[in-house]
Amino acid sequence: MDIQMAVKDLVAYALKTGLIEEADIIWALNTVTLELGITEVTATREDVIAEADSIAFDETEASEDQKVNALGMVSDGTYLENVLAALDDYAVEHGLTGGDSVVYRDLFDTRLMGALTPRPSEVQARFASLYEESPKEATDWYYTFSRDTDYIRRYRVKKDVKWQTHTEYGDLDITINLSKPEKDPKAIAAAGKAKQTGYPKCQLCHECEGYSGRVDYPARENHRIIPIEIQGAEWGFQYSPYVYYNEHCIVLNAAHTPMKIDKAAFLKLFDFVAQFPHYFVGSNADLPIVGGSILAHEHFQGGHYTFAMAKAPVERTFTVPGFEDVEAGIVKWPMSVIRLSGPDTARLAELADRILRKWRGYTDESAFIFAETEGTPHSTITPIARKVGDQFQLDLVLRNNITTEEHPLGVFHPHAKLHHIKKENIGLIEVMGLAVLPSRLKGEMADLRAAILAGKDLRADEALAKHADWVDEFRAKYAAQGVQLTEENLEGILRDEIGIVFMQVLEDAGVYKRTPEGQAAFDRFVATI
Repeated sequence: MDIQMAVKDLVAYALKTGLIEEADIIWALNTVTLELGITEVTATREDVIAEADSIAFDETEASEDQKVNALGMVSDGTYLENVLAALDDYAVEHGLTGGDSVVYRDLFDTRLMGALTPRPSEVQARFASLYEESPKEATDWYYTFSRDTDYIRRYRVKKDVKWQTHTEYGDLDITINLSKPEKDPKAIAAAGKAKQTGYPKCQLCHECEGYSGRVDYPARENHRIIPIEIQGAEWGFQYSPYVYYNEHCIVLNAAHTPMKIDKAAFLKLFDFVAQFPHYFVGSNADLPIVGGSILAHEHFQGGHYTFAMAKAPVERTFTVPGFEDVEAGIVKWPMSVIRLSGPDTARLAELADRILRKWRGYTDESAFIFAETEGTPHSTITPIARKVGDQFQLDLVLRNNITTEEHPLGVFHPHAKLHHIKKENIGLIEVMGLAVLPSRLKGEMADLRAAILAGKDLRADEALAKHADWVDEFRAKYAAQGVQLTEENLEGILRDEIGIVFMQVLEDAGVYKRTPEGQAAFDRFVATI
């Protein structure tokens, strides 16, 4: 693509998606060419308007996580992807990027998009105006805006592999994450040589808004944060650039302060849900292994999605003396979940705090539950809040991070047998029933499928040997059912079996097992509340 045409097309895209107005066209053309080191522009205002009018986004492929933009159109980002690729090619060829890899290209094209992204004050004013109409209208617009600015790279997110597996606990969501690019060796080496800086302190800090990035830190010139107030303090609201589910948002403390689960955290969750009742919100736990990847900065994750755990029923109820006004029960879920329901969030938070304090100090050696060992605390909670009709709900997932020689990564963590599929920590998203699996699995499953159909010895293949025992198990299961593994059914069988492994991962992470003995131990804890 000719560079002048690419410049025109980028500005036309910005006009089409409402990032700029017609009055901004000449300024936008000059701004983009300045970034490219070009001293003249051949496109006219009329050329840009004509190109914008000709852009046709596909309205037929809209899904739950493909929101229409303000003009009622759906875009998977293909148009923008092609235009940015041409601009990146030019920048690499003319030595403007520092290197030719996804890291350097992302740094450069984010700068281009940042130049066309409205200032924070404009974005905040638009959001506030729409919020007066309804919270949902405000978030619908902001989600589309975050995609149109390329902060959420739609053309990468759509490459994620997604499916559902039916289990006794409901339909679990399975994703193989392909949207987060891996750094190339040269960029990693450059990052090691670069001057170390403590700015921003982490990727959740407000200072990331508009930050230019570096080889070891993503560029955020096109990032805009919506300020909100949570329990009288300044917080921010934004979307995850990797959107593991529909409208995957992050709610972050304006201050760089550590994660902490306490009564104040429960009240903060309810405060957010009260402001955005169409969203759920939850927090990772505040201890290593069972906590999130960023424990140094208080934040929550939410969104407009109903996970399998939210649909799971309460299988037995109980009443806590003094809290007869709060419905309480144990949820039918592979992990150990107490659900509280009621109209009064203050009462829900008070009971949740009582449960948390009891759990932090609770030991039941017969169930291998230890509150602490040698002064190190092990127990905490992963909380999730939502509004259902006139009622508020708070799910409290009991967590414990104790390790042993047999399970050095955690007793209540995916056990070694399952590491060929999932080895990473089980955070908030997985707790609720969505597996975020490593990108390696896409290639491994394709190779595994071919090897099974060809009758190869999996143990003789270094990359596939780790899956051999698993394949033997499910092959025998299907053989006992009279089902042969064929080219037509193997893809579906592999997906179902991966989903079953994820179910087992959640069962491993459950502190009380789904056995009569495990549930009796759960009831013993409930009786202490």
